[in-house]
Amino acid sequence: MGDLNRLEPVKAAQKFIKNHFPYCDGALLAGSVVRGEATKTSDLDIVIFDKTYSSSYRESVIEYDWPIEVFAHNLNSYQEYFASDYKRARPSLPRMVSEGIILKDNGVIDSIKSEAKELLSKGPEKWSTEIINTKRYFITDTLDDFIGCNNRAEEIFIANILAELVSEFVLRTNNKWVGTSKWIVRSLREHDTNFAEQFVEAFDIFYRSGAKDEVIKLVDEILEPYAGRLFDGFSLGKK
Repeated sequence: MGDLNRLEPVKAAQKFIKNHFPYCDGALLAGSVVRGEATKTSDLDIVIFDKTYSSSYRESVIEYDWPIEVFAHNLNSYQEYFASDYKRARPSLPRMVSEGIILKDNGVIDSIKSEAKELLSKGPEKWSTEIINTKRYFITDTLDDFIGCNNRAEEIFIANILAELVSEFVLRTNNKWVGTSKWIVRSLREHDTNFAEQFVEAFDIFYRSGAKDEVIKLVDEILEPYAGRLFDGFSLGKK
């Protein structure tokens, strides 16, 4: 973990709860330290449930040499976040609740964990044909910009957008949850490890050498089952 003198994650989290949330109804420790993926910059993600809170809130502090992220909810507010996460297909809070180690429980955690696991197993809302075609168009438009660009600074950031659009397309057309930042690759690996490696390799080749062929080939292969690139005839919002 990098600092041999600080408390172990669970002990630090338990001490934090005892000192700052002694009357809460339940608490969970989640995040990378629970998944065994912690790095020297990892923090402690702690989810609090307290029926006396009027609303949810988020707070960041440093204690016991740990950066700590607090996600506080009453016994209803978390459901709004579950619904929001479902709608955007990024199950941040359900994932934390599902994987979380119980730090304290006055009898509320089991049912909340069950809700989280049910939502995760259900998967996100299925994309309609209209949404798929709209996403095809924006991928095509970005790919065209990528292919035509000869400015190294600009094409780097076009590639970033293209990677996000393509990863989202692959995951959502396969009824899988999406992610941002490090969760793009994690979500792709959960879906298909071989594809994830192909995806990373194609963009890595571009970032290292500027060669675009593997990215272009990858995007076309992804779009091919859905009739390929889309530009001519696409319309959005016309009445």
